Amino acid sequence: MVPKIDLPQGFQAAGINSGVRRYRPDFGVIFSKLPCKAAGTFTRSTMKAAPVLYCQEILPSDKVHAIVCNSGQANAATGLEGREDNLRLAAKTAEALGVETKAVLISSTGVIGVRLPLDILLPAVAPAVRSFGDSINNFGLAIMTTDLVPKFTSRVVELSGGKVVIAGAAKGSGMIHPNMGTMLGFILTDAAVELAWLDQEVKAAVDETFNMISVDGETSTNDSVLVLANGASGATTTASADRQLFTNALREVMRELAMAIARDGEGASKLITVKVAGAPTLELARHAARLITTSPLIKSAIHGEDPNWGRILARLGQAGVPAEGFDKLRVELQGVVVFDQGKPVKFDRPAAREKLHSELVTINCYLGSGSHQATAWGCDLTKRYVEINTEYS
Repeated sequence: MVPKIDLPQGFQAAGINSGVRRYRPDFGVIFSKLPCKAAGTFTRSTMKAAPVLYCQEILPSDKVHAIVCNSGQANAATGLEGREDNLRLAAKTAEALGVETKAVLISSTGVIGVRLPLDILLPAVAPAVRSFGDSINNFGLAIMTTDLVPKFTSRVVELSGGKVVIAGAAKGSGMIHPNMGTMLGFILTDAAVELAWLDQEVKAAVDETFNMISVDGETSTNDSVLVLANGASGATTTASADRQLFTNALREVMRELAMAIARDGEGASKLITVKVAGAPTLELARHAARLITTSPLIKSAIHGEDPNWGRILARLGQAGVPAEGFDKLRVELQGVVVFDQGKPVKFDRPAAREKLHSELVTINCYLGSGSHQATAWGCDLTKRYVEINTEYS
């Protein structure tokens, strides 16, 4: 049974079936009567979808009240008409909520090159507003595409001025790659924050979490992470200790959602966690960890439960790991040391295969050439991935 995730104070949410999909929710709305400080990060693809372009024009902002998300059509590569459709949906939602149009953010997910079915979505706004509740669950269901499971979580943080809640929902299963893929993340909190600080912290947190996952190396047109803070709790984050507590919880929420996306990769049967430590720079640590999670050869070996560590070394070399530190390099696969101090280590291969039966696989690489480290998440590559993506549209 999926646990109920309560919203922070002052927020309401809904997820309904508009008729785009046959049976499950496909249209979601989040609303705060209080204006929110809002920040976001978006795809680095140059082929940005209409909702991404729209939200980028608005954020950061201290006047946001709502988020609307539809699944089924990405409204990407739809030209000027797609941007006009996006604006009409925002305006309709704003009218129903009694706020300004630019107080409504929009995200879309689904097939690229398909415009929003406004004849279906516009009439769905009023029923969605009427079905507002205090949980994020139905909204989390409404944003799914090829996801097998909904993804939401929350944290309660005790600040000096009182308790605050951070709750989040995300979607993503395929077309996932570092620097954001076709994934959407929505984070809500009732903490009182400064806009400039929130904007800075959101970008930093995304770099450590959502930007460190990969399913298939495909960067999408629609990916967005939107964070809203309405201050309804009255608890501020002005004190340095409070800021640290809030930042840690924000990263925990984003990390949990990011890992859930990687675990639910299209057709995936295993979550792969890659840690690269002892790197001379943070950039190299992140790059190396990401490259390992994106290797089709490594992903296939993990799926086949083959402890083929040579593919890991090849990726480290591709990442530019310094050759002069090669004699200090150590690689562990599922806790088994397979390479150390520049040479192979004899290990029990059948026992290593047995360890790879797990749904959770870890790869640890110690470079011995610095003090920086990074963690990335990915999944195995299965036949089911091919089947899903030959049937998608």
